[in-house]
Amino acid sequence: MRLFIALDIDDAIRARIARFMEGMSGFAPDARWVRPESLHVTLKFIGEQPESAVEPLRQALSGIRAGASEIHFRGYGFFPTAKSPRVFWIGLEAGPELAGLAVLVDEKMLTLGIPKEDRAFSPHLTLARGAGGSGSPHRNEADQPNRIFQRLQERLAALPAPEFGSITPREFFLYQSQLSPKGPKYTQLAGFDLQ
Repeated sequence: MRLFIALDIDDAIRARIARFMEGMSGFAPDARWVRPESLHVTLKFIGEQPESAVEPLRQALSGIRAGASEIHFRGYGFFPTAKSPRVFWIGLEAGPELAGLAVLVDEKMLTLGIPKEDRAFSPHLTLARGAGGSGSPHRNEADQPNRIFQRLQERLAALPAPEFGSITPREFFLYQSQLSPKGPKYTQLAGFDLQ
């Protein structure tokens, strides 16, 4: 099972982002655009695990005590850089509680033998990925200047920075990701309350 831990976003934010994506996707037709129903804020990617790992994960995550944090969805960017873009994303602004939650999740996963993240938490919503190549936000040796997002970048430069609204999530989730030719399907396996 391919697993990850994430926050969901509410329907109003999802609808605003979906309208934005409809307006922008024609400027990067060769990119792989995320389905709006798949949007989420990843706290930790776990990867492939046996089905027997779900219950220990659920138990570990249920022990997390963390506060809720208002999250503002605004702006955009490209990973790893604007000149060598592989990923187009929407930015998130939140209080320290969100990064604290990601650290707590990372620490709990380490107790189950899942390696800690080697980079600081960088919250974002992925909207599109360049055709082929990695979806990782970090630089890798294969990165080189490309033009897949060039028209989109030109269009965005002519517009004010987008604003999509705010939410205060009250829970986070353990998800299963099932890959298919039509794109990944995400299923919530368990939810965990935030205070």
